[in-house]
This record gives sequence, structure tokens and C-alpha cells, in this order.
Amino acid sequence: QVQLVESGGGLVQAGDSLRLSCAASGRTSSSRAMAWFRQAPGKEREFVAAISWSGSSTYYADSVKGRFTISVNNAKNTVWLQMNSLKFEDTAVYYCAATFRASVSDTSRGWYDFWGQGTRVTVSS
Repeated sequence: QVQLVESGGGLVQAGDSLRLSCAASGRTSSSRAMAWFRQAPGKEREFVAAISWSGSSTYYADSVKGRFTISVNNAKNTVWLQMNSLKFEDTAVYYCAATFRASVSDTSRGWYDFWGQGTRVTVSS
């Protein structure tokens, strides 16, 4: 089992930056990749970004490429999502997820075995 706790969400204005954190515990050494997903009101949960536990590989959704950066410190069992140039459409609950099975390019939520409780990001226009 892997336990995940997100933090760092909040209310910001369009164009601002925000950094989300995900603290992992448990069998983190068995994790193959970590990811961020998000779910806006009335919409399906969607993939945002993923990183291999080693940090050597990353993958991004087209909608955030060039604006968001995912990083990991596996010694500290922490994953971050740096979000720059935020847009109104980035408003969502952001979830951290871990997988024992998938690679960073496997973006379907079904690949991910463990989920955090989510942190809310609201971007005002």
C-alpha cells in the first residue's frame, strides 16, 4: 500500500503560479510512477502529468505542457507539481496518484493503484 497526501492548493488569479506537493508513505519503493490528475466540476478526472519514481522520465497532458512541471525527490518521498501561468480552466481538484504497474505514458486513471484525497485549486479570471 501507498498513502498519499496532497497539499498546496488555494485560490489564485489567472497568470499566477502555485506549487502542489504530494507526500508519499508506505511501499513507495515499489512505485513505478507518480502522477497528478485533476477533476473539474461536472467533468471526468483527467491526466495532468506523470513522472517515473527515479525522476528520469516525465509526461504531460497537452493542455499543461510548457506551463506545469512535475518533479520528485524519492529520498523525501515527495512529488511536486509546479503550475505557472495558471488559467481559469485549470480550476479543479488535483489528485496525486501512484502506480506499481504503469509507465509515465500510461495516462488512463485505471493504471493508478493509489490516490490521495485531493487538493482544490481555484483560478479566478
